[in-house]
Amino acid sequence: MPNTIRDLLKSRAHMDAATGAGTRMHARMAGIMIDDPTCRGDQELIDRIKSNPDLVKFFGPASRPEMPIAGYVNGRFISRRIDRIVIDNTARRIMILDYKTDIDRDALRAKYCAQLREYRALCRAIYTGYDVSCYILWTHDWRLENILK
Repeated sequence: MPNTIRDLLKSRAHMDAATGAGTRMHARMAGIMIDDPTCRGDQELIDRIKSNPDLVKFFGPASRPEMPIAGYVNGRFISRRIDRIVIDNTARRIMILDYKTDIDRDALRAKYCAQLREYRALCRAIYTGYDVSCYILWTHDWRLENILK
């Protein structure tokens, strides 16, 4: 709990910097498309993505960035935007990718898992019978974590 105005302002400045970093990363990631041999977007990020074969599938031609989704979950209307989604109609499979810029994976884990459960519930309502998996990409170290299988 902040004790002084200076502590409050310092805390607010830290939050604003973190939010700004996350917003910039999301914008950079949204512009990426990897369709070998053609790639589009930030080359530094493309190189990082290509270094992880499990991550490339989220940025191929079947993927969509910043996909809006809305509906009812547990009787409550929610409207969200999925960072990256791959919908495979042949395999009846959906893969959701959410970017997180946090360094501490556990600090907000419960909140992030709840967010991904909402995404999965919305997708299951729209795409009945599809298998829906949810992942987090931790952009500070480029680790991909399967959260909901």
